[in-house]
Amino acid sequence: MRVLAFEDSYDIEALLTSGGVDFEALQFEQRWNTEDSLQVIADFKPDVLLLDHFIPPLEGLEVLNMVNVAVEGGHIERPDTIVGMSSASFANRRMEKSGADHAVIKFDLASLDLWPRLE
Repeated sequence: MRVLAFEDSYDIEALLTSGGVDFEALQFEQRWNTEDSLQVIADFKPDVLLLDHFIPPLEGLEVLNMVNVAVEGGHIERPDTIVGMSSASFANRRMEKSGADHAVIKFDLASLDLWPRLE
């Protein structure tokens, strides 16, 4: 499973690992800003896209809206799963309204039923 995270404050790999996610089964990349986000998404082709709402220079919601337009225009493939992740519930609601498959408080990210688990 290919996982791409846009998060500027927290090490998402550490959050997921501490939550019991098996990283042996993942190809994971984290970007600490959203510069060239559409190109990064197009090149990496993630199965799961994780978007922090409050990240510079473009907020995750802006990236999600750009992904929606690019998918509609046939410029990129939509990741199988898009997850909005913020510590603010209002931001997560906005991500869901804009098409995120899941939205979660980022500290609960490992609880989503997406991840391969350590035995």
